Amino acid sequence: MKIGIVCPYSWDVPGGVQFHIRDLAEHLIRLGHDVSVLAPADDETPLPPYVVSAGRAVPVPYNGSVARLNFGFLSAARVRRWLHDGTFDVIHIHEPASPSLGLLSCWAAQGPIVATFHTSNPRSRAMIAAYPILQPALEKISARIAVSEYARRTLVEHLGGDAVVIPNGVDVGFFERAEPKKEWQGNTIGFIGRIDEPRKGLPVLMKALPTILEQCPDTRLLVAGRGDEDEAVATLPAAMRSQVEFLGMVSDEDKARLLRSVDVYVAPNTGGESFGIILVEAMSAGAPVLAADLDAFAQVLDQGAAGRLFANEDADALAAAAVALLRDPERRAELRARGSAHVRRFDWSTVGADILAVYETVTDGAASVATDERTGLRARFGLAARD
Repeated sequence: MKIGIVCPYSWDVPGGVQFHIRDLAEHLIRLGHDVSVLAPADDETPLPPYVVSAGRAVPVPYNGSVARLNFGFLSAARVRRWLHDGTFDVIHIHEPASPSLGLLSCWAAQGPIVATFHTSNPRSRAMIAAYPILQPALEKISARIAVSEYARRTLVEHLGGDAVVIPNGVDVGFFERAEPKKEWQGNTIGFIGRIDEPRKGLPVLMKALPTILEQCPDTRLLVAGRGDEDEAVATLPAAMRSQVEFLGMVSDEDKARLLRSVDVYVAPNTGGESFGIILVEAMSAGAPVLAADLDAFAQVLDQGAAGRLFANEDADALAAAAVALLRDPERRAELRARGSAHVRRFDWSTVGADILAVYETVTDGAASVATDERTGLRARFGLAARD
């Protein structure tokens, strides 16, 4: 099958949607499908052979964050050329309602279109206001996927229609096979995310850290992600700052090793999350997970059975839960076991099969419609059927 996938966000800036699209494309290629991904990318960004650049993206405030999107006449021309050259059996557009390549592709594409909705933002006034503009493009979509029940709810409430829920996928085995790194082991807490993006929750964790370190003085916090490191620790007592180690941006391999090494992985995100791929990666690596009780996080963690939840933005609750886990190796072992069992449903062997089933449904439907139209025309003009 020839599959075209549209990524709305800049390929050179890491994020959950980009990782999902990358892993989906590589999974489909391993199965023998012909896949091309269209994505915004700077000219100097090295791209995999299956990615086609739609040009440089610009930062735009979107869903409580700053997304790097690509929109305009030049982008529209590149979308049309990619669609013309690709002759795809199915187009899979991610975030078709965002002001980026997804919407441009939805306007320009012909034939079967599958759309995946990642955003969970039930109070989106912008989405409501934009609906009259979006409606003609969205009506062309053959099948809709939401990555969680909360993303589905946003779609239903603001754009109409419905979607099948298929979660983000993870290569569980990749994280399971990672080798722990000795330097990152021994009373360590892990955090992965953009340091200077408040909704990722690092300020909440930093507020909780003095209590954690007072009660568990040998603990270290390992932080992986880009941002201002000095600003991140500015609120900590000076004597404690040496117990925070910033790793900067890490490779996929080192991310897996980090998650395999830490005693507790903390996800203190404060909102705007429709899924929580980092939680799935942490469970895959066998890390006990402590996460804010966002609806999407609670769903990923089986309502707290596969990881511990704490009250969102409550630094005291975070500190108490972290101390309890650091002092209780049996509880950590229990969470590892439950997380490892629960995470199987997110493996690409399952998620990829579900997405392919959607592709096959819309392409089979399009073929049936085309056959019916040809049959109707032949009957109208008295021609013999050849199919």
